[in-house]
Amino acid sequence: MLALLAIAMLLGTPQAAPDDSFSARVLRGRLAEAGAGGAEYQKRMWERINDPVTDLLKGCIASNAPADKSPFTVVADLAPDGRPGRIEAQPATPVARCFAKGFADLALPAPPKLADSNAYPIEIDVSIVP
Repeated sequence: MLALLAIAMLLGTPQAAPDDSFSARVLRGRLAEAGAGGAEYQKRMWERINDPVTDLLKGCIASNAPADKSPFTVVADLAPDGRPGRIEAQPATPVARCFAKGFADLALPAPPKLADSNAYPIEIDVSIVP
């Protein structure tokens, strides 16, 4: 009887969710970039969004003057059509938050398909050079 109770308790225990911390998301983005098709995707992505990202960053700096120009990292999950979602920036300075909000409106190319997820993780390190 105790064995049945123990089994029932184990079956009823919620499974641990995958680590969804910011650092884990950064790591998943880096692993995707290093994986099959990652380098090619990065090239296509930056060809498409380099100028819009530059304009976005300049606008965020201008609208937050005097701007904190500290480096920050952005993570996002891309839908199969390239639409960014679950966008987060750290450290969450005003410029980083502005950038993350504007990043949602960018049109990225469709990412490679991953075997274990519908979303394609990306991470972007942003450094503002004078």
